[in-house]
Amino acid sequence: MKKFILSTIGSVGYIVKYGCVAHCMFEYVGDFVLCSGPSMEPTIVSDDILLTEHISVIRQRISRGDVIIAKCPTNPKQQICKRVIGLPGDKIKVGFASSQIVPIGHVWLQGDNAGNSTDSRNYGPVPQGLIRSRAICKVWPLKSISTLTE
Repeated sequence: MKKFILSTIGSVGYIVKYGCVAHCMFEYVGDFVLCSGPSMEPTIVSDDILLTEHISVIRQRISRGDVIIAKCPTNPKQQICKRVIGLPGDKIKVGFASSQIVPIGHVWLQGDNAGNSTDSRNYGPVPQGLIRSRAICKVWPLKSISTLTE
């Protein structure tokens, strides 16, 4: 009985240890994201799975053209997948004759499918603090594996 208890405690210890390592990897290094919705078509379609990394966000190295995952500014329980169009200080054309300057600490996000995307054209510049990760590549479906970095 004593051997069984020690074995169980040892197994629980390994589970906790490797669970902590996995948590840290997914929280601070990178993870996988399932995308849904038409806003990034044709680049990313519903049910594509992306490999993302968090280091660029932590080091504040997001660039124009990056595909990012962020908390939705209008619904924090939802995540969005959009392309960075403008960085702080950029002048973005928002209408036929109007433009907006992206404020410090914000980015301008748009979906690749401009006709079917709720993005910064609807809710304005997005605080950089809402950005969770940067997409590196599409990993599923297998026939569509491709990089998303420039």
